[in-house]
Amino acid sequence: MSSYLEHPHLLPQTVEKRLFQLDLAATALKASSLIVVPTGLGKTVIALIVLLARLDKGRVLFLAPTKPLVEQHAVFLQRVLKDKDIVSMMTGEMLPEKRIGSWEKSRIVVSTPQVIENDLLSRRIDLKDVSLVIFDEAHRAVGGYAYVYIADRYHREAKSPLVLGITASPGSQSEKIAEICTNLGIEKIQTRTENDPDVASFVHEREIEWVKLTVPEELLLIRSAIEELLKTRIDDLNRLGVSPVRIDAKSPKKELLGLQASLMSSAKTQANKSTFAAISLMAEMLKLHHAVELAETQGPDALARYFQRLQGEALSRSGSKASRRIMQDPRFRQVVDALQELEVEHPKPAAVKRILQEQIAANPQSLIMVFTNYRDTATSLLAFLKDDPAIRAVRFVGQSSRKNDEGLSQKKQAEILQKFRAGYYNVLIATSVGEEGIDIPATDLVLFYEPVPSEIRSIQRKGRTGRARAGRVIVLMAKGTRDEAYYWISDRKEKSMNRQMRDLSGQDQESRRMLLLPRQQQITEEPVAGTAEKGESLAAWQDIGQNEGQRDAQDVVNGEKQKEAEELGRMPGKIFVDSRERGMAKLLESMGFEVTVKNLEVGDYVVSDRVAVERKTAADFVSSIIDPQRNLFRQIADLARTYDRPVLILEGRDLYTTQMNAGSIRGALASVAVDYGVPIIPTDDQDETARIIALLAGRESKEGREPKLHGHKTARTLKEQQEYLISAIPSVGHAVAKNLLKHFGSIEKIMTAPPEELQEVPLVGPKIAERIRELVGGEYKG
Repeated sequence: MSSYLEHPHLLPQTVEKRLFQLDLAATALKASSLIVVPTGLGKTVIALIVLLARLDKGRVLFLAPTKPLVEQHAVFLQRVLKDKDIVSMMTGEMLPEKRIGSWEKSRIVVSTPQVIENDLLSRRIDLKDVSLVIFDEAHRAVGGYAYVYIADRYHREAKSPLVLGITASPGSQSEKIAEICTNLGIEKIQTRTENDPDVASFVHEREIEWVKLTVPEELLLIRSAIEELLKTRIDDLNRLGVSPVRIDAKSPKKELLGLQASLMSSAKTQANKSTFAAISLMAEMLKLHHAVELAETQGPDALARYFQRLQGEALSRSGSKASRRIMQDPRFRQVVDALQELEVEHPKPAAVKRILQEQIAANPQSLIMVFTNYRDTATSLLAFLKDDPAIRAVRFVGQSSRKNDEGLSQKKQAEILQKFRAGYYNVLIATSVGEEGIDIPATDLVLFYEPVPSEIRSIQRKGRTGRARAGRVIVLMAKGTRDEAYYWISDRKEKSMNRQMRDLSGQDQESRRMLLLPRQQQITEEPVAGTAEKGESLAAWQDIGQNEGQRDAQDVVNGEKQKEAEELGRMPGKIFVDSRERGMAKLLESMGFEVTVKNLEVGDYVVSDRVAVERKTAADFVSSIIDPQRNLFRQIADLARTYDRPVLILEGRDLYTTQMNAGSIRGALASVAVDYGVPIIPTDDQDETARIIALLAGRESKEGREPKLHGHKTARTLKEQQEYLISAIPSVGHAVAKNLLKHFGSIEKIMTAPPEELQEVPLVGPKIAERIRELVGGEYKG
C-alpha cells in the first residue's frame, strides 16, 4: 500500500513517499548539492521536498532550460500544492513589466534561466530574499550558459543561499563535473543508480538490444568516393604546415572542430595566407566529413537532401564559399550523379518499419519513440512509414526553420506531445529536442536510429522508456561504420560517469576539493557535515535546513575581484550596457561594477554623463563600413553628437585580414578620428576591452560623474528605408536593391513587375527575379 508525503503546503495523497527521495533531500538541505539519479525516479519530487522545507525562509527559484520544461514543472507544482497562486511561471513571452509584478507577488517562480539573467542584468529583480535556487538539467552549468551567471549572483546576493542541482547525467569527465560544481557552488554530490537497493523496487525492467545491419556495397562505394575528396583536402591542409596536429579521414568531428577553432584563433594574432587557406580547407572538410557520416549511417535520401542544400548554398550570393568550391569539384559532381543513379537503399528504414510493426502487433497500445540525429532522416522516415495504417507517426523537431524544413513552435510541440500521450500518435520520431526533460512516462520502446557518442544524450534517450512500466531500447548499428564506434564510446563514457559519481559521492569535501583545485586555484573550503545516515531523512524533512555550509571560496573570489578593482584605480561604479553586449555586461559586473542592461539608442556602453563607448571587433568594424544597414559613420556621428567624450574601442588584431582593401580600412579609421573627432583605442581581446571600459568608468567615477543616457539614433532617410526594405529580400543585397530602385523608381513598381522586366536590371538574374515574385505572390501559410 502506497504512503504519501505530508506537509502543510501539500495537498493530501498527491505525492507518493519514497525513502530514497527523502534521504537525498535531507542531505540537500544541509549543503548545496548536486543530485544525480536516473530519469524517471522523481528528481522533481526531490526538488519539491527541498523546496517545501525552504519556502518559509524566502522565495524559491526553480530554473529549467526550456519553456516546455518550465510549463511542466509549474503545472506539477500547481497540481500538488494547496495554494496554486504562490506559483508563477516566467518566460520570454511575458512582458518585462509583468514579470516584475509576477516576481514580487510569487513565492515560487519557475522560469527559463535566460529570462532571469536578463532581468538581473536589467536590475528588474535581485536574489537577496531567495532561499533556494533549483537548477534542473544541471549539467548545462558550464561555459557561458545562464546558469553560471545566476549562481554567481545568487551566492553574492542571498543572505542564506542554498543550491540544488538535479540531473540524470552530468557527464563522464571529472573536469566537467568539477566545473559544474564550481559554477553552481556545489558542496555535496549525491547519486543513486538503478541497482541501489533503496531504488531497485521503483525501477521497471528495461531490455536493451542492438541490431547490426549491413550497408550495401554500392552505398559504401559512394562513401569511399566522398572520403577520397576529404583525404585530398586533408593532404592539402597538412602540406600547409599550419596545423598543430596531423589529422586523417578517420579523425572525429570533435577533433576537426577543435582544429578549426585553433586556426581561427591564430588568424586573429598572426594572420598569413597559409592560415586563411587552412581555414578555407577546414570549412570544406567539415562539410565532406558530414556527408561521409550521412552516407554510411543515414542513407541515400538524407545524403541527397544534404547535397541539395550544398547546391543551394553554392548558388546563393550570400552562401558558403566552401559549398561553392565543393560543388565546382568535378569529382564531387560524379558523386552526385552516382547517388542519383543509386538503386539500393540503406537497411535502417526497413529495419525501423519491421521493429515498429512487431512491437505494435504484440501490443497495439504501444507508445514508441524513434530518435535520430538529423531532421532530414526524421522527414524521410515519416514519409517511409506513412503507408502502414497501424503506424501513426509524427515528426518532433526543434523550433528553427530553414528552406524546405519548417521547425515546430513550442505551442505545436506541446500539442504533438499531448496527442502522443493520448495515443492519437503512437510513434514519435524525434531529434535531440525529445531527449531532455519532456514528460512522457509510459513509452514502451525507444529506438535509436543511430548510436550517439555522448553519454548524456544516450542516458536521456534511454530514460524515455521503463519509467511507468517495463520497456525496451533498441539501437540500430550499421556494421563497419562509425555507428559501432559511437556505441562503444557512449557505453564507455556512461560507465565512466557512474564510476566518477560513485567516487565523488563517497568522498568528503576536502577530497573533492582536490579535484576542483585546478579550476579554483587558491580557494579553500571548510568541510561540511557528512552525508545523512538512513533514518535522518524524516527528521530533516521536519527540521528545515540546518547546517547550511560555508562560503569561504566565494569570499576569496570576491577579494580577488576587489583587488583587481583597486589596481584599475577606482572603486566600483555604474555602467549602462547595451542589451546586445550581455557577455561584456557579466564580465564588468564580475569586476565589481553596478551594471544595468538597457536598449541603448547611442553607443554600447555609457560610463558617465559625457563618456560613451562604441565597441567593435575588427571584423565588425570592416563589416559596418560596407553594410548600409549598420552604417559605421552614422553610428559614430550619433556618438560624437550626443556625448562630449566619445570613444571607439577597436577589438582584435585581425583588421587587415579581410578581403577589404587595406587603404579603405585606413581611410575609415582616419575619418573616425579626424572628421568625427572620436579617439580610437585598440585592444587585443574582450578581457582587455573590459579593463579599458573599467578604467574609463573608474576615472569618471572619481570625478563624481554618474552615467546618464541621452540622445537618439539618427532616423533613416526615405531613400535608406527603401533600400533597406528591398535588400531584405533573400539573395538581394544592397547593390541589387539600389539597381532595382533606380530602374523602377519605387518599391510598388518593383513588387508588381513581371520576371522579364526584373531581369532587365543589372545583377538581377532568373533566380533573384523568381525570389521576388515568390515573396510577393506566394501564399502565406500561418
